[in-house]
Amino acid sequence: MGNENNEAGRTGSVSRKTNETDIQLSFAVDGTGQAEIETDVPFLNHMLDLFTKHGHFDLSVQARGDVDIDDHHTVEDIGICLGQALLEALGDKKGIKRYASVFVPMDEALAQVIIDLSNRPHFEYRAEYPSQQVGSFSTELVHEFLWKFALEARMTLHVIVHYGQNTHHMIEAVFKALGRALDEATSIDPRVTGVPSTKGVL
Repeated sequence: MGNENNEAGRTGSVSRKTNETDIQLSFAVDGTGQAEIETDVPFLNHMLDLFTKHGHFDLSVQARGDVDIDDHHTVEDIGICLGQALLEALGDKKGIKRYASVFVPMDEALAQVIIDLSNRPHFEYRAEYPSQQVGSFSTELVHEFLWKFALEARMTLHVIVHYGQNTHHMIEAVFKALGRALDEATSIDPRVTGVPSTKGVL
């Protein structure tokens, strides 16, 4: 694992191997929207691609897991790795905007994601989906992924799906909003000296 914490290349990388999953993940905050994602969970691949594209990140994920049981461990562990890589990439967080609130519509669905890169992990989730499945993907795993991502990245994350009729659209709006909000919160504000906190540390 190496941290190149500067404006030109804030990056993090994580390798995690357990009896349930084997994951290699690298994440660049200041990317171009390039995603190289290979997991055993096709719907998650799609969502991570959207997150990366709309956040202008670079993300590489190679993950294999015990999907013969279900997708839970793979989705959870990718969330853990992504959070750890983000935390590493941000380093001391000097100069970042820290906060963001973004609405994204996806046809009839509307999602909102609010982020504080606070070093205080907290997750609030308000979403009710019409269906418990999108293809073979269980919608309860969206919560699992986001919660573990917020926990390991040590950020406050609020996710609200205001309304929608199509479960795929609703979840897609969440991941697009997540990308855009994280892009804004991690962006460098030239007016900020040090870290944006009266504590002097994040």
